[in-house]
Amino acid sequence: MPVDEGLALHEHATACPVEGPFLEVGSYCGKSAIYLGSAARDSNRLLFALDHHRGSEENQAGWEWHEPDLVDSEIGRMDTLPTFRRTIHDAELEGTVVALVGDSPRVAASWETPLALLFIDGGHGTEPAHLDYDGWTPKLVSGGTLLIHDVFPDPVDGGRPPYEIYLRALDDGFTEFAITGSLRALRAP
Repeated sequence: MPVDEGLALHEHATACPVEGPFLEVGSYCGKSAIYLGSAARDSNRLLFALDHHRGSEENQAGWEWHEPDLVDSEIGRMDTLPTFRRTIHDAELEGTVVALVGDSPRVAASWETPLALLFIDGGHGTEPAHLDYDGWTPKLVSGGTLLIHDVFPDPVDGGRPPYEIYLRALDDGFTEFAITGSLRALRAP
């Protein structure tokens, strides 16, 4: 998460015009949760930070963004939860950021709390990105804020699925109000 995009996350969360909690899909090690969580704390809200903490496709061994130090040596799988928890602790956000550990579509299917802000930065493969969009955007209240990360209109710059769900949001009546790098900010219809 580049600093300018993180600061934009904070700005959009701070300016969120409707009541309710925030939710991010894809917390990884907690960098975005600091930006969103500090805005949530300052506005007396909660940030639910959802991740399965096993890493996305691009984080697995043999891929470009793999971090071997995040592999649990006993089970041989990625485990970003301890790093996420340390990040939130060090940022003094434990009273504001609520970690949700689980599969996004399964959690979304059981989620009933209306959301003021949704940040989608989970799996960047076609199926995970579209399932995040399908599962979570209906939970946004009218006038709520949808933030989508890693939106690259030119395929040379990055993967297509975040761009595809951004286009779906526009088709579904969301209104774009800001662009910062690969971060798109939209208002729910």
